[in-house]
Amino acid sequence: MITQTRSDLNWNLLRMFYMIAKEQGITKAAKRLGLSQPSVSNALRRLETQLDCQLVYRDSRHFELTPRGDRIFQECREIFHSAERINLLIRDAKEEERGQVRYQIISNLVSPMLDELLRLYHQRYPSVAFQSEVQNSQAIVRAIQQGRSTIGFCLLAKPLVNLPSIRLFREEFRVFCGAEHPLFGQETVALRDLQREPFISFACATEGMGLEPMSVLREGTRLGDRINGLSTNIEEVRRMIVAGLGIGILPLKTAQDDIRRGDLWPLQITDEPIGADVYLVHAPVEKLAPSERKFVEIAQELLTLYPEMT
Repeated sequence: MITQTRSDLNWNLLRMFYMIAKEQGITKAAKRLGLSQPSVSNALRRLETQLDCQLVYRDSRHFELTPRGDRIFQECREIFHSAERINLLIRDAKEEERGQVRYQIISNLVSPMLDELLRLYHQRYPSVAFQSEVQNSQAIVRAIQQGRSTIGFCLLAKPLVNLPSIRLFREEFRVFCGAEHPLFGQETVALRDLQREPFISFACATEGMGLEPMSVLREGTRLGDRINGLSTNIEEVRRMIVAGLGIGILPLKTAQDDIRRGDLWPLQITDEPIGADVYLVHAPVEKLAPSERKFVEIAQELLTLYPEMT
């Protein structure tokens, strides 16, 4: 005798039976499916005919699956749960494939927190693409305010009142001089001794809008009455300081290699420390794409998990 395979199983009938067994009755299943009771009863009979076995004991007083009906119900449960998981995977994959995180960032930002943010995000959503653009803090804030960008990492003297601003960590700055400068190698220097020195400045720190902390730092220390060099690029500011054109303010972490080589010297000012806060600034949440919202959420998660990084 040749056994006929049942490759022609009607999946709609199986799903109907699954709902009957799950709801423990034809009436409840019909209500859940939005169908009439006769339609559901007829579907059960058709499936039993197709499988050539009884699935449910016919008894008006209580509901009970036959032994074979119970085994088929268990299989159906696995099948349909797997199908639901596959649908979720497909939906998530499509979202990830379409996802992109674009952000603007200040130049030469050294940050273990930012490194961990990118690593963790990529680990969770490996299909999302990243695109970054280097700008100064002032340009970053303006771009987000005007809707040309949605996420930025910038230096701020204080949180913005019109955009969400998440403080990430404190950026430590120093006043530096090059190897040819007379103050090179001195352990401590009074601030008043530096205020007459030629200064190398970031161009955005002279525009007076108050958003670029370089201007706040310069004004706070009252340095730079005589500007000897100007650039919008931190590398060019560094180059001019190394060349001896004047003193200037740089992030301490970005200058470590120059300090070790003897190209730059951090001038320890006795009067006051210099620093500014790095913020993640973003557009209102409702204007962020799903991939961008997840990026912001992971940043907030890291701040909670690793407060020492701040």
